[in-house]
Amino acid sequence: MTRVQTIEASALAPLLQLDRTSSLSLQDQIRRGFFNAIGSGVLPAGVRLPSSRKLADRLGVSRNTALIAYQTLIADGHLVSRERSGVFVATDMQRYQGCSMPVIGPRSGPVLSTVSARLNESVFARSTHRFPSDWQTNRYPFIEGRYDRSLFPIFEWREASRLALAAQEVETWSVDSGEADDDALIEEIRTKLLPRRGIIARPDELLITVSEQQALHLITRLFASEGTVAGVEEPGLPEMRALFEGRKARLTFLPVDDEGLIVDDKLKGCDIVHVTPSRQRPTAVTLSSARRAELLDMAAQNDFLIIEDDFECELNYLDDPIPSLRAMEGGDRVIYVASLSKVLEPGVGLGFMVAPPEVITAARRLRSLTTGRPSPNNQRAAAFFLSLGHYDSMLRRLNKVFEERLIALRDALNHYRPLSIAVAPVRGGTTYWVRGEEGLQTDKLMADAQARGVLIEAVEQYFAPGNAPTNMFRLGVTSIQSDRIRDGIAALSEAMHAVSKDGPPPSSQQATLSGEEITKTLGGVTLHYSTVYGEPCTIKLEPDGNMIGRAGSAGEDKDTGRWWVEGEKWYRQWQRWAFTEVLGFRISVDGQHLSWLDDSGRVVDSAVIMAPSV
Repeated sequence: MTRVQTIEASALAPLLQLDRTSSLSLQDQIRRGFFNAIGSGVLPAGVRLPSSRKLADRLGVSRNTALIAYQTLIADGHLVSRERSGVFVATDMQRYQGCSMPVIGPRSGPVLSTVSARLNESVFARSTHRFPSDWQTNRYPFIEGRYDRSLFPIFEWREASRLALAAQEVETWSVDSGEADDDALIEEIRTKLLPRRGIIARPDELLITVSEQQALHLITRLFASEGTVAGVEEPGLPEMRALFEGRKARLTFLPVDDEGLIVDDKLKGCDIVHVTPSRQRPTAVTLSSARRAELLDMAAQNDFLIIEDDFECELNYLDDPIPSLRAMEGGDRVIYVASLSKVLEPGVGLGFMVAPPEVITAARRLRSLTTGRPSPNNQRAAAFFLSLGHYDSMLRRLNKVFEERLIALRDALNHYRPLSIAVAPVRGGTTYWVRGEEGLQTDKLMADAQARGVLIEAVEQYFAPGNAPTNMFRLGVTSIQSDRIRDGIAALSEAMHAVSKDGPPPSSQQATLSGEEITKTLGGVTLHYSTVYGEPCTIKLEPDGNMIGRAGSAGEDKDTGRWWVEGEKWYRQWQRWAFTEVLGFRISVDGQHLSWLDDSGRVVDSAVIMAPSV
């Protein structure tokens, strides 16, 4: 007679370690521990387990907790109960174990060599973001695309998911309807989201995708092949370049400036053009209305298609949004791609595309050959999320949070003005594209900044090989709280000054004014200069020590303060601006050009002196 192996409760304890701070119940933790131990073969088929009482005593839980865990495992087929004998690991678990492939090490040989030789990694080698895996351990992570987890609408999404799992809803979305998308979600996007971009679309002009990136993949598969001339922004998305290169298309790099894509003769030879007009990726500038019209006219004249990647179209809080290309005259040759908010992407991951019905039909057939349609359950939950107003509420909150963070970043950059920097003008979004002074080595800056707990993003990956400038970097606010931004930019400024010591000497070695000369020169004048984010600013210095500041294209941002001279330095303090701090500088004047200098003689900022009005 074969002796039955019995395992003692003491031997099970290390396999069933319980965490009472976990979100999982104790019953679920016990079940998970047993399942893992059985699946890995640690608890072999047929072994007898301790009674629920003994298990409960050893684990320090109630007997009911252990008993219910056992009963659930039995009901699921992982354990079996034999009358007057006890509880055993089910013998048919060998069948489940057979579904798992054993982990083996790599073997050398001709077969593996042949497989490896055929692997083509070049099409995606430059498409990954270069953030350290432990980025969250850094106090000042100015990186884009890694979202603060507190922004995810947990309770609202939970409600939408609960409603989607109601019996009558399951009966609707669980019916095998081929590759058709959820009608409720299509209707919500068609009637609520698209009209905000000026787009009117029929249901057969919409396709739901797993993500925005999947939509781009489907489009390149349908419209790009060997010999296709694909226009991509420069700088632009490395993922987009990789998709086109994977189709053996020939790339044309289209330069971008502070108004977005430059519309010129480089577009004439293109068959298809990818553009990010709402929030250019990666510079975050917005394609102007005039250039949008020019781009559509050129597309019609030269018969090329446009992929409109409407990234962060919802985050417009510094200016009014511009209608999408798809909504403008000539937009019939535009394929529109967008996604639900990026904050939802980690848990939801739904995007959509708008195109003529024939294109949507072809894209749906292609989608069925790869991932198939996105989860019907997720689609229905997203439909409830939109219909209940949760999406709009979330957007209002995100706009408020990101506006606060972006303005905090803008003001900190303008205040500390680390060396000579400028940022591209933006209408909203979550990033600033920063241009440093000539000679700045971003790789050295990144290393020094990270040592101070500051993460910034390099920009090499956004340019064609060999074209990346060395003095640019990107700052994002999706993963850093507002109250840390100022200190983070102060630390970044210190890093820039530290790195610059290895570079050229300070840009100004001219003589500075004495205290008496400062008072005589500046009393009653108006200073004109530009903020780091490109807006004009004037400061009127009254002879009595008061000063009046106006910033913005229409002088809409106003503040007052005072200025004075102590020793050989000029001081000023605003009531609101510059964090109301008292700051002092040495002054250098060359004709009408004034420079503010720090104690080391480095130019901090400059302005043009306008003579006092008579």
